[in-house]
Amino acid sequence: MPTFHYIALDQNGQETAGDLDAASEADAINQLRQSGLYPTSVAAEGQGQAAAIKKRVKSSSKGKTKSVKVGANAKVKSKSLMIFTRQLATLIDSGLPLLRGLTVLGRQEPNLVMKGTITTLADNVQTGSTFSESLQQYPRIFNKLYVNMVKAGELGGVLELVLNRLAEYQEKAQKLKNKIVAAMVYPIIVMFIAAGIMVFLMMVIVPRFESIFDDMIPGGKEKLPALTKFVINFSRDMLDYKWVLLSLIAGSVAGWRVLASTQGGRRWIDRMKLKLPLFGDVQRKTAISRFTRTLGTLVTSGVPILQALNITRDTAGNMIVSDAITKVHDAVKEGESMVAPLESSGVFPPMVISMVDVGEETGQLPEMLLKIADVYEDEVDNAVSALTSMLEPLMIVVLAVVVGVIVMALFLPLIEVIKNLSGGAGG
Repeated sequence: MPTFHYIALDQNGQETAGDLDAASEADAINQLRQSGLYPTSVAAEGQGQAAAIKKRVKSSSKGKTKSVKVGANAKVKSKSLMIFTRQLATLIDSGLPLLRGLTVLGRQEPNLVMKGTITTLADNVQTGSTFSESLQQYPRIFNKLYVNMVKAGELGGVLELVLNRLAEYQEKAQKLKNKIVAAMVYPIIVMFIAAGIMVFLMMVIVPRFESIFDDMIPGGKEKLPALTKFVINFSRDMLDYKWVLLSLIAGSVAGWRVLASTQGGRRWIDRMKLKLPLFGDVQRKTAISRFTRTLGTLVTSGVPILQALNITRDTAGNMIVSDAITKVHDAVKEGESMVAPLESSGVFPPMVISMVDVGEETGQLPEMLLKIADVYEDEVDNAVSALTSMLEPLMIVVLAVVVGVIVMALFLPLIEVIKNLSGGAGG
């Protein structure tokens, strides 16, 4: 499908420019009008007029003309997708047809990429495509979980119910993510502050005190306390080998990225994440919550269990958990229970395995999986709160000790000098 460049006016008269995929120029104009825009220039990629439109977009004053690319590589923030899903579910649940709901949301969407995407979805639905088929055009916005749940909802005639489940799933996933990020931000900030203070003291303040000690203390460095000698020597090493240290840091970061880019390296990193002190417990509970929430939501929405397990494996976020899900998939494919592979993985605690076993026995596995997810989301919330409460005083103590040792090392010689001066004055 060819790409068209356009310049258009919105309902407020503000000029907007961008790209969209359409079958023809007339189709492009129709898409723009349906999204509430009034095109002033439309040209296909490669035409002379298209080059002029591009040039005008680039030279537009102070960003009055907004440029956006709407295509298969389009991507939006998870929050925008969550809001779209919730709004569409509400509209359809209220009795509005899918096409009408998409048109309404397309007109009021403030995000230009999402606006173009919704408009294209509406056009595809209008021309006879199913909603799930239209979603597949944007794999970076709508993942396999999203597409397959919508497909199951369409086949079962319960699209509004599936969209509500999707919106609930996204909201809970976003809430869980925000909790994890909030727990990690504080210690990272404190660590960076501590490192910055230490580097500043060692490379700026300590060298100045060293020159003062050379002038004030007879016998020079040999007369200094052991702690002061250690700090001064450490400071000199940092100054002498600063480029070596920077190279080691850069090399470590590059090595870590290379390791994370390989399958074996990624698996090792994910295994270490689960074994980390303090943070490992949160990682494990988060992985369990994501696995059970995703699988439970998919199966409840009508997605076949084997397909649901494949989707859950791809969205697990941890290769150790993904490996466990692969074993579960193979067991279910052979007609066996999920319990044995879950137990042998070493990732899932006995409570989860027991609840899954009960769910299989009673035929209520989806409901049981969602209950496990609820329990572990609460567990993550409690673990994050406990972790934050523990880390706050711990990091403050570490920062105080680092700064305190350096300050003590610098002031011990000054105290000796003051004592000597006082003794000399008294004599």
